[in-house]
Amino acid sequence: MTKFDYLIIFCAWLVAGLTSFLCTPFAKRLAEKIGAIDVPKDNRRMHKKPIPRLGGFAIFMGFFVSTMVFTFNFIDLKVYGILVGAMIIVALGMADDVLALKAKFKFLIQILAVTVPVVCGVRIEWFPNLFGDSAYISLPLGWSIAVSIVWLLAILNAVNIIDGLDGLACGVSSIMTISCLAILILLEAPQVAVIAAALAGACMGFLPYNMNPAKIFMGDTGSMFIGYMLASLSIMGLFKAYAIVAFFVPVLLYLLPIFDLMFAAVRRVLTGHSPMQADKSHLHHKLIAIGFSQRQAVAILYGIAAILGFCAVLMATDHFKRAFLIIGVAFVFILIGAFVLYRKEKKLELEEKEKDGE
Repeated sequence: MTKFDYLIIFCAWLVAGLTSFLCTPFAKRLAEKIGAIDVPKDNRRMHKKPIPRLGGFAIFMGFFVSTMVFTFNFIDLKVYGILVGAMIIVALGMADDVLALKAKFKFLIQILAVTVPVVCGVRIEWFPNLFGDSAYISLPLGWSIAVSIVWLLAILNAVNIIDGLDGLACGVSSIMTISCLAILILLEAPQVAVIAAALAGACMGFLPYNMNPAKIFMGDTGSMFIGYMLASLSIMGLFKAYAIVAFFVPVLLYLLPIFDLMFAAVRRVLTGHSPMQADKSHLHHKLIAIGFSQRQAVAILYGIAAILGFCAVLMATDHFKRAFLIIGVAFVFILIGAFVLYRKEKKLELEEKEKDGE
C-alpha cells in the first residue's frame, strides 16, 4: 500500500465521522417528528424516559457520503450491490423504528436485502478443507449463495441483538470495524479498507451522542445496517485469503455478537419460545442483573471485543499461536469470572425470594 492509500483511508474515516456527528442532531429531530421514539414500556429496556431511536440514519449518511466520495475510482457491481442492500436495510430499519414491524416480515425483507449483494458477486466462495490434501474446497454456486446469505443474516441480527445498553452496539461495532480495518491494511486490500474506514468513522461519529446517558439510540436502522456492513466487509476482504486460518478470522472477530445470538436462539428454543422472541437474558442483561452499572457492563463487553479483535489481527498475520494463547488465557479468566458472577446472581435471587417470603 502507498502513502496515498493511507491518506485516502484516513480521509474516508474522517469525513464519515464528521458527517455522522453533524447529522445526528438532525436525525434526533426527525425521530421526534415522525414518532421514532423508544418508550420504556417493558423491563427489557434499561432507560427510564422516552428516547429518539433514529440514530442509525446519521450513521448511514456518514458512511454513504464518505463511500461515494472516496470509492469513485474503483466502485463496481459488488459495491453497488452492497449499497443497494444497505439502502433496503436502512429503509426497513426506519420503518421498524416508527411502526414496530413484526419479526417475520422483517426477516423476509432482510433476506431480500442480503440477496442483492450476493447476486452481485459478494459471496463466500470457498471453505477450509480440514481433512483433505488441499487447503480449501471451492463451493458450488448454489452452496456459495446459500452460505453467504446465512452469514449476512447471522451477523446482521447478531449486532441487532447486542443493542441493549447505551453505547454498547455502537462501541463494540467500532472496535470490530477498526480491527477489521487493521487486518485489511495488513492484507494490503486498500479498496475494501476505504469502505471499512468509512463504517468505522460513521460509528465513532455517532458514539458521543449514544454513550450513557444516551441522547439518541441507533435503533434497528443502525444496528441492522452496521451488522450488514460488517458481514459484507468480511466477505469482500477477510474470506478472500486462501488459508485455513484466515477463514476463522472473521468468526473470531465477530465472536461476541455471534455467541450472544447463538446463546439467545438456543435458550429460547429450549424454553419453548420462538428464536425471534425478545427476552431479558442477553449478556448485557446478565451483567446488569448481578449488580454492574450500565457503564461497567459496557466497559466489560468493550474489553472482550477488544481482546477478540486483537487476537483476530494476530491470527490474520500468521501469529495464530500467540492468538490462541491469548484466547486461552482470556477464556480461563472469563470462565472464572462467569462462575463468580453466576454465584453472585444466584445469591441475589435467593435474597429476593427470602424477602418475598417475609
